[in-house]
Amino acid sequence: MPTQHKNIVLLIADDLGKYMGSYGCPSISTPNLDRLADSGTRFDMAFASTASCSGSRSTIYTGLHTHENGQYGLNWARSHFQTFQYVDSAPKLFNQAGYRSGIIGKVHVGTEEVYCWQVREESGTRDVAWVADRCEAFFQQATVDDKPFFLTVGYIDPHRDISTRGGFGNQERQYGTRVPLLDVKPEDVEIPRWLTDLPETRQELVEYYKAINRTDTGVGLVYEALERQGLLDSTLVMFTSDNGPPFVNSKTTLYDAGIHLPLIVRQPGAKAGIVNPNMISFVDILPTLLDWASIPLDARSSDKDSRLPTSPPRQGRSFLPILQRTDLLPESDWQHHVFGSHTFHEMQNYWPTRILRTRRYKYHRNVAWRLDFPFAGDLYASITFEGIRNVEPPVMMGQRKLKDYIFRPPEELYDLDADPDEVSNLAGEEACESLLLNCRERVTEWQKQTKDLWLYRDGQSVTMLGRYAKDGLQVPERLDFDVENPGTKGVEMTKHLGVDAYSAGIER
Repeated sequence: MPTQHKNIVLLIADDLGKYMGSYGCPSISTPNLDRLADSGTRFDMAFASTASCSGSRSTIYTGLHTHENGQYGLNWARSHFQTFQYVDSAPKLFNQAGYRSGIIGKVHVGTEEVYCWQVREESGTRDVAWVADRCEAFFQQATVDDKPFFLTVGYIDPHRDISTRGGFGNQERQYGTRVPLLDVKPEDVEIPRWLTDLPETRQELVEYYKAINRTDTGVGLVYEALERQGLLDSTLVMFTSDNGPPFVNSKTTLYDAGIHLPLIVRQPGAKAGIVNPNMISFVDILPTLLDWASIPLDARSSDKDSRLPTSPPRQGRSFLPILQRTDLLPESDWQHHVFGSHTFHEMQNYWPTRILRTRRYKYHRNVAWRLDFPFAGDLYASITFEGIRNVEPPVMMGQRKLKDYIFRPPEELYDLDADPDEVSNLAGEEACESLLLNCRERVTEWQKQTKDLWLYRDGQSVTMLGRYAKDGLQVPERLDFDVENPGTKGVEMTKHLGVDAYSAGIER
């Protein structure tokens, strides 16, 4: 009789956001995902650290923000964004613990030495039936080997197909009878508040809905494969998305449309139909998986090159102990805030931002605010944006003016209770000065704790300048360099020049 192991299946959709029936979108057809939510716990307040595919996946796999793990942008083409060689990853830690690790479908992080899944079936297919078949073969082999397993399934859908301006892979080929295409009409789709209701928007959402439904079918097929193999009672199933929908005003931004995401967890033997209101960060996912597998939360890889720095300590916490809670835990038991870190998407999309998100407020520190906010190539080329940019001025993207999307201030502060769309910036208002300074300081302390190169004062990285602190360098506390008044005499100096480049592992 095979041993009853504690297995894991991690399912990650691409660019899904919260377009699911169980997350309040009744117009979409996601019966399998809704059934999964009904059989486990659905978190309503789960947040990615960044709204970009590679970066977000890297935070899931390492428990570290992108400025900590080095996956600053897309692991794609000639950008060369890759996770630091010395960083511990989920496959490393589970391999070390005797698990059979694997990934099927989209990978999109690097390098293979860091993300060393034992079974790596990387594929750009949108044939979710093929994906499910490969998953079942993986389950069967793990059973034969009598080993616990940790399998990640990276879906390509519902990402745009990138070779067309408005396609989502629905015409790539005829899918088999196990993957029917949803019949959707433009009048059926739901326009989110952060998008503009135009014929072009509806045209793309029709294709997006079909791709979402295909993802849903794939999840159902994997679930059925677990059931056939008799593994449901020993497997933790987790489902999420890497970032928000692939439209302007969402993906690549740290507005909630880009990072407030689904997170569903089915734990064997646990209560079903739980809606958990507590705040979760994606850096909490790896600690939770380790906790389920009874691997120490501070586990480290033992096969390190001694010449390399040590992997940074993970900031996340396991949410396994609170999985069954339906009440809002007190702050003393569970932190009700999350941080976010975005630097690049594609190589040309340099726009570093750091955020603090509490239950009520959102603070954005836009480091390179003097730059135009950049478009990801597929979002700029999209039919939706083509429609938006050609409406009569003033051009709006949902509730936001296009010019406010492109030109952003150094800081943004929003009261999400009154302004869930994040359009009425409170930074600069006298009544909110104390709140702004508090949020700024909290983000600064977090940046120091995580040794963030993008902790800026006077327009400079104080992390890089820290090496000169002992030699008398002082840096003004102001965020940006003041070209009109560049002098330092009589100016408040920063107290944050304590983290130097060497202790941050930048220079060895």
